[in-house]
Amino acid sequence: MPSRTTLILGVAASVSLVAAAPCDIYASGGTPCVAAHALTRALYDNYDGALYQVTRNSDGSTMDIYPLEAGGVANAASQDDFCASTTCVISLLYDQSGNNNVLSRAPPGAFDGPYTNGYDDLASAIGAPVTLNGQKAYGIFSSPGTGYRNDQTTNIPTGGDPQGIYAIMDANHFNDNCCFDYGNAETSNTNTGNGHMEAVYLGNCSIWGTGTGEGPWFMGDLENGLFSEQYLAENTDNPTQTEPFVTGMVKGMTDQWAIRGGNAQSGGLTTYWNGAFDPNGYNPMSKEGAIVLGIGGDNSNGAQGTFYEGVMTSGYPSDDTENQVQANIVAAGYASVDLNTAPLTVGSTITIRATTPGYDTRYFSHNGTKIVTEVTTTANSTAEQQTAEWVVRDGLGFSGCYSFESVDQPGNFIRHYGFELYLESGNEKQFFEDATFCSLTGLQGQNTNSIRSWSYPTRFFRHYADVGYIATEGGVQFFDATGNYNYDTSFVVSDGFLSG
Repeated sequence: MPSRTTLILGVAASVSLVAAAPCDIYASGGTPCVAAHALTRALYDNYDGALYQVTRNSDGSTMDIYPLEAGGVANAASQDDFCASTTCVISLLYDQSGNNNVLSRAPPGAFDGPYTNGYDDLASAIGAPVTLNGQKAYGIFSSPGTGYRNDQTTNIPTGGDPQGIYAIMDANHFNDNCCFDYGNAETSNTNTGNGHMEAVYLGNCSIWGTGTGEGPWFMGDLENGLFSEQYLAENTDNPTQTEPFVTGMVKGMTDQWAIRGGNAQSGGLTTYWNGAFDPNGYNPMSKEGAIVLGIGGDNSNGAQGTFYEGVMTSGYPSDDTENQVQANIVAAGYASVDLNTAPLTVGSTITIRATTPGYDTRYFSHNGTKIVTEVTTTANSTAEQQTAEWVVRDGLGFSGCYSFESVDQPGNFIRHYGFELYLESGNEKQFFEDATFCSLTGLQGQNTNSIRSWSYPTRFFRHYADVGYIATEGGVQFFDATGNYNYDTSFVVSDGFLSG
């Protein structure tokens, strides 16, 4: 009879090694974890402490989320209960290593880009639901402007000290902006020069070098460069990542560094690069020991991506140790789940009616290119009714959610821009993502739907002063006001006026 490991993984690893958690494996290899962050599960066999913290936007209350048992998967049901009928964000990622290297909202940095406005945004608590061997958990779905950081760490390697990193990310959620990183960065939130970072990056930014194909690629962010091997090189051994769960690893020591990666759901690791650092300020390295997630060392926060778990080690892990970690990751059984808790029928024609008292005869409509709410009834003309009718399509940016095509303006879709809703057409990746939305059980309940942005999961369709927005409860924009938020973001989705 095949061994359990062979049956589940299709790779050669003993049952005992697969059973060991990642940080137990690293410790056995002489390269212990000095930071361990995961929303999904415990990364030590005996860890039963808090994994992360969520904060309710409605009242600011917080709750720590623990594993179901020592060494187990996160108790997602406790989060769901706490966040029912409201919205939550992920406010802290606890460090399982015992070094208290907790990640929290990233402070401002030197980068003065389009998403920098004081502290970075926090991620939605529901943006990246998954299952691990059938048990529900959540990850961090990071939109542009989202970032976590710790500048005052303990036992994180500095200078040229050897280090290893792995992260599980989503190769279908990325962009070409800088920088969706997890790893070692500057303590000043500024760019202090070549070699002052060592982090795992996933994206298709091609300024400093590339892998093969269109990307995204795993690369090393070593500051002033995203390295696929040497500076400005195209690494033909570094493939485009395509899977929803991918393992990326970067490790470095004196005169040598490596990039490795693989499918986090099956198979082993491949070495994409193993060689010398670029000589122009990267050997020796000058790591500073801060930890970043979703941003660059200077708070470059225009990137997007998804993070499920990751660690940093003291010491340069062997390939064999990393192979055992990969076997454990595969055995964890990561799988995608439906993002829609109130699914719609693709191809159907619908109307979207407000439920806010006093406004419940108003429907999402369009006035030229602007999405507004209009009082609409069967007494209106056919042309007027059609401005408030939408055909449900597979999501242009993510097929697991939806896009809404205008009935009277075929080829034009509802999309967000500057968090306001418009009716437009387009064929670019950014447009496709801006025009993709997921349908959830209404925050107000009573057989309603709340429709959230796929690319900005903290933001929901909202009517405010008769204009359509994607709004975050209690956010910085005037249309993010907390008053009537649940009503203003809950809609009755029905058949179109003319469907019969």
